[in-house]
Amino acid sequence: MQNSRRNVQSGPAPEALLTPAEVAALFRVDPKTVTRWAKAGKLSSIRTLGGHRRYRETEVRRLLRGAEAGE
Repeated sequence: MQNSRRNVQSGPAPEALLTPAEVAALFRVDPKTVTRWAKAGKLSSIRTLGGHRRYRETEVRRLLRGAEAGE
């Protein structure tokens, strides 16, 4: 009898995305400030199908470490 299950290998886990409010809470700023940073090119954003901005957690954490170091 053959096993009908397939060995399904998934790719890498999708990258965590943060909302403007979540990013704002990390930096202790208003969410509108986060949107301004994205428009100014300081932080890249991804648009959802509904047009909302999302931010890559890895990039946000990197920027946060730089801010804490005084860069």
